[in-house]
Amino acid sequence: MPKFRAVFLYTLILLFLAFHTFSARADTITDLKNKITERNTAIADLEKEIAGYQEQLETTGKETKTLQNTIRSIDLEQKKLSAQIKLTENRISAVNLRLQELADAIDVKENKIGESRSALGQTIRNLNGAEQQTLVETILSGATLSTMWGVVDDLQRFQKNLEDDLNKTRALKANLEGVQTETKKNRERLVTLRTDLSDQNILLVQNRKAKNTLLASTKSKETEYRKILAEKVAKRDAFERELLQFESELRFAIDPSLLPAAGSGVLKWPLDSIRITQKFGDTAFAKSGAYNGKGHNGVDFGAPTGTRVKSALSGVVRGTGDTDAVCPGASYGKWVLVEHANGLSTLYAHFSLIKVAQGQYVGTGELLGYSGDTGYSTGPHLHLTVYATQGVRVMERKSAVCKGTYTMPIADLKAYLDPLKYL
Repeated sequence: MPKFRAVFLYTLILLFLAFHTFSARADTITDLKNKITERNTAIADLEKEIAGYQEQLETTGKETKTLQNTIRSIDLEQKKLSAQIKLTENRISAVNLRLQELADAIDVKENKIGESRSALGQTIRNLNGAEQQTLVETILSGATLSTMWGVVDDLQRFQKNLEDDLNKTRALKANLEGVQTETKKNRERLVTLRTDLSDQNILLVQNRKAKNTLLASTKSKETEYRKILAEKVAKRDAFERELLQFESELRFAIDPSLLPAAGSGVLKWPLDSIRITQKFGDTAFAKSGAYNGKGHNGVDFGAPTGTRVKSALSGVVRGTGDTDAVCPGASYGKWVLVEHANGLSTLYAHFSLIKVAQGQYVGTGELLGYSGDTGYSTGPHLHLTVYATQGVRVMERKSAVCKGTYTMPIADLKAYLDPLKYL
């Protein structure tokens, strides 16, 4: 009988140690959960703050374009970018805490499994020893046969309970490993978030520089601002006339049979949130005198500065550039041209920051850069043009208007296609 009591005592000690080890680690997991909850609360608060800034920006954008309103928009963008930086930092912390939580939880269960195996092994060894006792030894020990077999039955039941617990623990471990495998995707997300953080800091610096430049060029006077706006419109019109004349003379061979069927939806939306502000062709803005009568050559999407712009389809970046380097405020500003394998090419314009380079392969939905209001722009937005690839080239052109050589996509007028027919 003392032998069997020793078995129970040994097993209970192991379970006691396992329980207290688990309790200590459980406190750590609880602490992590509390920290994650705090981060998620901070993230929700920052998202509300950013939404508030965006609402104010949209309201300001509808007001008359004055120096005061422009400065106010820049200040709001600055506050929004600062909040986005804090948001990204909190998201990075939340992902790190989640990974730590899962790692600790799995470690706890692995320790519990090891301890359960040890207890189970000792129980089985003692049980086997008990079952191997001879009848003489049993009688000499003073125990009756019914008592002996009763204890054996108790040990067998206890063994079964241990096996059940072990199976449950294994199942829990497998579940946690599955969750951790899924959560490891957050490691890739961490890389993206850290890149976002770096980019947002760059945009914030650009924002501050833009404000200083504007104040310096206008001398903080509305009259000077009006003068600059008028000069900008005049330069845009002159540049458009110059470009239209050249493109009208181009004669590239374009085979329509090589193009996807209209309405096929071969292109994906380049933004996560879609708000079309101007369509293709003879829009109201075009009829007001813009684009020198040739109509709007793409589609405009409302997009706050710093919005992620994605490739509408996989392809190769055929060129990037910045028309502002030679002809400030007259054309596309910062642009990216992507050639696809289906006979189409897509142009994305008015970037604040470009994240790809010429010759680079990009997948569908891959980041190209961040929206802005470079070039000729009445406010932050994304301009998307779709070309028949056979009819567009990235060219260097000398401009009498801009008094320099600019680089940008130039196309036979027949190559311009309505993006909405392919999105």
